[in-house]
Amino acid sequence: MTTLQIIILAVLQGLAELLPVSSSAHVILAQHAMGLDPSAPEMTFLLVMLHTGTMFAVLLYFAKRWLALLKDPAALRGFVKALVIATLATGVLGLALKFLIEHIVLEKILGHSKGEVEALFAVLPLVAVSLFVAGVLIVIAGLRGQKNGGRNEVSTGDAWIIGLAQGLCLPFRGLSRSGTTISASLLRGVARPLSEDFSFALAVLLTPAAIFLEGHRLLKNRGDLHESLGSLLTPGLIGMFFSFLAGLVALKWLSSWLEKGRWQYFGFYCILLSVITMGLAFK
Repeated sequence: MTTLQIIILAVLQGLAELLPVSSSAHVILAQHAMGLDPSAPEMTFLLVMLHTGTMFAVLLYFAKRWLALLKDPAALRGFVKALVIATLATGVLGLALKFLIEHIVLEKILGHSKGEVEALFAVLPLVAVSLFVAGVLIVIAGLRGQKNGGRNEVSTGDAWIIGLAQGLCLPFRGLSRSGTTISASLLRGVARPLSEDFSFALAVLLTPAAIFLEGHRLLKNRGDLHESLGSLLTPGLIGMFFSFLAGLVALKWLSSWLEKGRWQYFGFYCILLSVITMGLAFK
């Protein structure tokens, strides 16, 4: 990969990871356009670094808002309890889907003896369908969310629904994590600012696990690496820096549109991108 390719992927990842438009879909399409293999170990290493950059952007952007919860112990306890429940729901559904896809769909139905869920990432028709589903959900949530201010708490029921929605996003690239979780929260009647705070707090809990899994996959396939890990570190750090900067821009953009009642426009974009992706799939 050239430095320019790394920067392009980093900016795409940073923007699309935190905007509700699916970073995976954008990065996969960009990789195809540049002739890169999305499943290559080198790409896995770069994605680990890009995810790390966006996680630091989230921590910096939301630090003040999350620390404000310390002034209200009851609100803090409720917020943390909801985070734990939602993360548990995500883990249970995510692991169940991973087992189902790898051991039932890929191995038994499609005959891949060493099938991994990552094999789905390059299946453009599936990415297109996921984008379309995410887009419709965002549009519905955006239009409905304009009608009321919403509740300033995340109930136990809200947490389960939001966590399960996040779990669906894990194996299906194109189903935006932030778009799905914030939309689920809005549809449950949670206020917009709290929906945003809760979604990205979930992301901070989920991202280290995702980075660990990607790192584990990289080490498992290290024999396929065309370069040493040391030689990949500098490009990875460049990518992490640019994904961090792009992530901060994305978060300011998302907050502005969510607060101004423009959430549904992200959904329209996802639907348009799904049509383009499907067209590329059958080109």
